[in-house]
Amino acid sequence: MPSSRTGRPPVQRAPRRPSGARPPRDNPVRRFYLRARKAWDRPLTAYYLILGGSLLITVLGLVMVYSASQITALQLSLPGSYFFRKQFLAAVIGGVLMLVASRMPVKLHRALAYPILAGAVFLMALVQVPGIGVSVNGNQNWISVGGPFQLQPSEFGKLALVLWGADLIARKQDKRLLTQWKHMLVPLVPVAFMLLGLIMLGGDMGTAIILTAILFGLLWLAGAPTRLFAGVLAVAATIGVILIKTSPNRMARLACIGATDPGPGDHCWQAVHGIYALASGGLFGSGLGASVEKWGQLPEAHTDFIFAITGEELGLAGTLSVLALFAALGYAGIRVAGRTEDPFVRYAAGGVTTWITAQAVINIGAVLGLLPIAGVPLPLFSYGGSALLPTMFAIGLLIAFARDEPAARAALAMRQPRFGRKRAAVRGSAGTAGPRRWNTMRRRAGTARSSGER
Repeated sequence: MPSSRTGRPPVQRAPRRPSGARPPRDNPVRRFYLRARKAWDRPLTAYYLILGGSLLITVLGLVMVYSASQITALQLSLPGSYFFRKQFLAAVIGGVLMLVASRMPVKLHRALAYPILAGAVFLMALVQVPGIGVSVNGNQNWISVGGPFQLQPSEFGKLALVLWGADLIARKQDKRLLTQWKHMLVPLVPVAFMLLGLIMLGGDMGTAIILTAILFGLLWLAGAPTRLFAGVLAVAATIGVILIKTSPNRMARLACIGATDPGPGDHCWQAVHGIYALASGGLFGSGLGASVEKWGQLPEAHTDFIFAITGEELGLAGTLSVLALFAALGYAGIRVAGRTEDPFVRYAAGGVTTWITAQAVINIGAVLGLLPIAGVPLPLFSYGGSALLPTMFAIGLLIAFARDEPAARAALAMRQPRFGRKRAAVRGSAGTAGPRRWNTMRRRAGTARSSGER
């Protein structure tokens, strides 16, 4: 090799890289998308979305109930925290029910279907007995249980239809009877119409709409043919039109869709002031407790129209946060229903998701002036213990179903405590008393794990 004048070997220079051969830069948007998709596909995603989303909605609802109900309580000569304390008590009881439901096996849920249905029918019939049933805002759908507490049995009718309908369709699917239209409809549709009739005797059109949505959700999940589905929908729509046409109050509510003026006789007062509350909130709202519409201008500010007070005090950011939480809850329910192999879990999860999603859409649509005011509360958010208790039990159902997925069970098993029974079981399975190994050492073994089990 030739040497330089200094006697040192020449420096070897790296060949120049062509200008067009640079490696492509990683797109940050694509990297974020891949990471989000990877996290979204993990087996515990639905579990955390249901648990976290429902708890966040409930806590935010408690805050807004306290803020929206203070003026109403003072106008009734009650303490300012009166409605909040009742809602907080209902949330505590509902939390216990949610925990119990999330720990119950699927077989026990199916065993409770018929007792819950029988109890709901009995209580809904008891509402119509003079001296027992109580009328609230023109709807006789309440039972006084002593003191200031009242019970609305129709709210438990939703849970009863979901559990009983899911169990019925699952048993018929196991026997391969769903290919016949009579087994598809009977006795599901007659029992649902019986519940609807008991509800409509009290004049509660909003709860009847939610029950109808649950019925159609179950039929759709069961694979009802299009003509059969359309036939049941036509019958339900015809009955609904007749009930609306024969009621001046319902016709007035229908006429208030999109109203910007209270109109003659202030028939659209509630709908218009709900829009006023949302419009005055701006981007971030006027602040908690600073609502103007709750000072007697907006009726039912802490129940059916609590979303309007949320928009006024928390602004567009607050309302979009509530919508995002309900969207996440709905997605998680659909994911649980779509990934399970158990027919009962599929129908029950789909029924609960239809119930909560449809009720949220009807309530928010009425506040926005896009739908008629149906008088249904915002799930987990509005004031009302009778609505909160069965809804939180239904959320417990979804949590139990999300935990029961095989991949979710494996992922949860990896998160068990490092000490105690799990380590003892591992040592016992080895058959000999060898030296103890820490869980961290076992996790470092070269066993392949999917990213979803982390």
